[in-house]
Amino acid sequence: MALTNVSRKMAAVTLVVSLLVSLCALSIPSRVEAAQNDPASRTKMQQYVASMQPGWNLANTFDAPGSETAWGNPVVTKELIEAIAAQGYHSIRIPITWEGRIGSEPDYKLDETFMKRIQEVIDWSLDAGLYVMINLHHDSNWVFNMTTDHDGVLNRFNAVWKQISAYFRDYPDKLMFESINEPRFSDDWNKDTPEYFTMLDELNQSFFNIVRHAGGKNKLRPLVIPSITANHSQARLDELYKTMTKMNDPNLIATIHYYGYYPFSVNMGGSTTFDETARADVEHSFDRAYHTFVEKGIPVVVGEFGLLGFDTSVDTIEHGEILKYFEYLTYYAKQRQLTLMLWDNGQHFDRSSFTWKNPDFYEVMHAGLQSRSSNALSDSIYLKQHDPVKDVSMPMNMNGNTLTEIRVGDRVLTAGTDYKLDGDQLTLTAGLLQSLLTDKLGDNAVLTCTFSAGAQWSFHVIQYNTPQVRSVEATRAMFIIPTTFNGDNLATMEAVYAAGGNAGPDDWTPYKQFGKSFEPDPAHNYITLNKEFFDQVKDGEVLLKLHFWSGTVVDYKLVVDGNKVSGIGGDDSEAVVSETTSEAKPAAVEKTEETTLSSPPIAQMEDTDDQETSEGEAEALWFSAGGIVLVVAALGVALVLHRRGMFR
Repeated sequence: MALTNVSRKMAAVTLVVSLLVSLCALSIPSRVEAAQNDPASRTKMQQYVASMQPGWNLANTFDAPGSETAWGNPVVTKELIEAIAAQGYHSIRIPITWEGRIGSEPDYKLDETFMKRIQEVIDWSLDAGLYVMINLHHDSNWVFNMTTDHDGVLNRFNAVWKQISAYFRDYPDKLMFESINEPRFSDDWNKDTPEYFTMLDELNQSFFNIVRHAGGKNKLRPLVIPSITANHSQARLDELYKTMTKMNDPNLIATIHYYGYYPFSVNMGGSTTFDETARADVEHSFDRAYHTFVEKGIPVVVGEFGLLGFDTSVDTIEHGEILKYFEYLTYYAKQRQLTLMLWDNGQHFDRSSFTWKNPDFYEVMHAGLQSRSSNALSDSIYLKQHDPVKDVSMPMNMNGNTLTEIRVGDRVLTAGTDYKLDGDQLTLTAGLLQSLLTDKLGDNAVLTCTFSAGAQWSFHVIQYNTPQVRSVEATRAMFIIPTTFNGDNLATMEAVYAAGGNAGPDDWTPYKQFGKSFEPDPAHNYITLNKEFFDQVKDGEVLLKLHFWSGTVVDYKLVVDGNKVSGIGGDDSEAVVSETTSEAKPAAVEKTEETTLSSPPIAQMEDTDDQETSEGEAEALWFSAGGIVLVVAALGVALVLHRRGMFR
């Protein structure tokens, strides 16, 4: 009998203890997440990197060959550096290519005049209160040869860093060194081999040892260590983590670069919008960096970010989609405690007038450091000329904000009369839209929305008619399609062979790359098909589909015979001009039966986004709820056992 009572007591105690242990275990993730988001709990170097937010790249300047103006940017001045600081930037990355300024072996002496010029710009930057990062930039082009000239590359690399670290040995720790920009050892940027990882580890270890033994303040200077190509794949992050762990040094910073989901970043493959796939790419990339480094106490700097299409033109990607990309990237980087440094090769901040070429890019990025910004499915509303004007409904991404005002110029619109907002659905009335139309095609009006927080969002009211394309005879080397755009804008282009198969470069998709295969020029009424396109087009018939943002799709046929190319359009072709509807509509690229474009952005963010909660915070809510349930369950079991006498 005594044994039975003891067994019952033991069973009861075990059950209660098990429930309480489970409760404690469930509460751990929420406590860990809270600790990681608490600035006071971050390591000293994580606080250092947080103080660098946001950062800016002085790109296409000292990384250019020959002189700092070789790639079209003006000479750097103290006033420029002060202007960058005045814009709210806290750090500057100065990409430097030492190639062409390095003497012959064995000393590899650096050009003294060039070194003094770099020193001058560093001094200006520090005087402006900026954190400063310098590196070996396009020197990665000769480091590339390490597979065939291991000792020669390593000796040169070491000699350069010995001189740099000695020259700046007494500079404050707000000057940091980055070992090498986007290191790689193959023309295939995606290729990973144990040999490549070993070579980069050797370079990074050598860099680390040289700087740490260079005297002065270099013993504690923050050092920035990249993965292969500064890529964020898990394999490359894991190898970088191994290298940094071996260094066993608290003053290290991991660095990656981020240029978005590739098809969206260059506008190809039908990825014309910042859709769920592009958004997920941001999340997965930053999550990998966070879990590999940040949650283990190692800070991460996104040393470059932007979109690859900017190298051609900022018009490669639709304007509103860029804004949505910048908004979400800034928001999610903040959630994952990553410091961002904008890559600006001259296309963003005008270095002569000290103004932003696209002020809304700047505004949405800087607002994002404090709060979410609201946006919409599209920033354009297309109204076909002479069609009856109807109400237009636009899904909004409110992101936790409220709409406070819509304005057209000096006119403040009236809620209920000019527009209606029902949850996240904004309806612009036919009466309002009709009042905004003129007799011209193209932009007729801009509606500016202001919200309770974040940047403004603008809608462009665009009147259009069906674009017209005409026949032409030309050559592969120079081919343009005479085009009357009639207020519409080209989004993307499909190219397939009449006999079957995708035509042109990147033949995994019929949707060709904007700026590489084709370039629209509405101001001069033509679409250029570039030589890069025809270099990979076989003789025969090629069928084009020109997708416009209004939803109109215009067919055009090419007949390629050797160097001769005949373009057939308009009355001479059998092409069909199709439109999704004649009603007014937000800008959209219509899907075709043969292939599909990326899905449009979701109309409404998930609730966790609207409440500005990260994945970790959402998990914490679940853990808390689970903990409460377990507490109740434990107390209930204890009470039942007590009543049955099992604790006596």
